[in-house]
Amino acid sequence: MDQHTLLLLRHGQTEWSATGQHTGRTDLPLTAVGERQAHAAGRTYALMTHDDSPALVLSSPRQRAVRTAELAGLRVDETTEDLAEWDYGDYEGLTTEEVRESVPGWTIWTHAVPGGESSAQVGARADALLSRVRAALAERDVVLVGHGHFSRVLIARWLGLAATAGVHFRLDPASISMLAAERGEPQIRHLNVPPA
Repeated sequence: MDQHTLLLLRHGQTEWSATGQHTGRTDLPLTAVGERQAHAAGRTYALMTHDDSPALVLSSPRQRAVRTAELAGLRVDETTEDLAEWDYGDYEGLTTEEVRESVPGWTIWTHAVPGGESSAQVGARADALLSRVRAALAERDVVLVGHGHFSRVLIARWLGLAATAGVHFRLDPASISMLAAERGEPQIRHLNVPPA
């Protein structure tokens, strides 16, 4: 029998996510739009899940993730830095366009991040988290409430792809993605499902 499902909930909109600024360590609140998105994500979550037993819910400790979980009606069992967003180092608060003024062609997926995490470091963090939740998935669903770039890396690593393959997965604010396995093979059941 295949394991239960792993659901990824990205936090709702913040002031910086609305403008495309890289937000790693900075602890920003949700905007009013983000709060409405988080409420709606709770309705989406209820429509997508079928397991009556309570899911294990882990959240990034950043207020934008914890508040999203709360507004979506999820009871967070634990906050963990393992779910923190990619550390953008010197590029914290900058948009890709601003970084490209000094580093032409820069993307988080292909270039270095001075003072921050490399894609290999983020991939290793994702692997450690996935190892931890796989044991729980044998018994029940798991929900991870986190951030855009890190969740994209989680999807890539779930599938056995390089962390940089996360570039191929889009995750909008307050979207839900569902990962599972079919006959032992990892799969994406739903990707970037918008809040209802």
